[in-house]
Amino acid sequence: MQQSSRKIRKRTSKRTEKRIQLTSAQRLKFEKLLEKLELPFRNEKLIIQAFTHSSYVNEHRIRPFDDNERLEFLGDAVLELAVSQYLYKKYETMSEGEMTKLRAAIVCEPSLAKFAMDLAFGEIVLLGKGEEMTGGRERPALLADIFEAFVGSLYLDQGLEAVYHFLNHTIYPKIDEGAFSHMMDFKSQLQEYIQRDGLGSIQYHIVQERGPAHAREFVSEVILNDEKLGLGIGRSKKEAEQQAAQKALEKLMEN
Repeated sequence: MQQSSRKIRKRTSKRTEKRIQLTSAQRLKFEKLLEKLELPFRNEKLIIQAFTHSSYVNEHRIRPFDDNERLEFLGDAVLELAVSQYLYKKYETMSEGEMTKLRAAIVCEPSLAKFAMDLAFGEIVLLGKGEEMTGGRERPALLADIFEAFVGSLYLDQGLEAVYHFLNHTIYPKIDEGAFSHMMDFKSQLQEYIQRDGLGSIQYHIVQERGPAHAREFVSEVILNDEKLGLGIGRSKKEAEQQAAQKALEKLMEN
């Protein structure tokens, strides 16, 4: 009886030691992704692991720690650091509370899922049949996890500079475009900046209204001591003024 138990344990051990074997079609998808991102991985096992969902591991009886959950844990921390550093350098007058709020909007599940969708990560992830049938490739929580795991794998493979390079083509431009400006009060920041340095007084003017009634656009300019500092466009007067204040802040910081 003891001998039989030992044999069973040996067979189970061998089963859990099984590693991921990609099909030629799967491997081609990974190669195309890396070519698109211009990120040649030194250790291909890391990127494969980043796209391996726990359902795939369970279904194929692969080693349980070969899924992407550990990389997701690491990627979450790396993302917070990389985004925090970018915000700290970009917005010199932003308070700690405002930076925390903005960072939370950038690294939240909906935002990360959108980044992953833009990169077509859902087409590459390795899923179990059950997860596949229930629409796992388009599930926001899964896509957000994949994005974090990818960042974690990139960090392990090539370090922080490679992560910054990747984010410079994915997240940072979105921040610069004002995709998260609804979480920020640029007008307050500009007012604080002007008052702190005693630069004078600022005024906002709506200089143009355009477009049909159902899709109205407003153009606002912010003026400091008769000098035009920034021009903003928005669907409302408030949004246009916020955009103008953001441009003014960027101009002042450059000077």
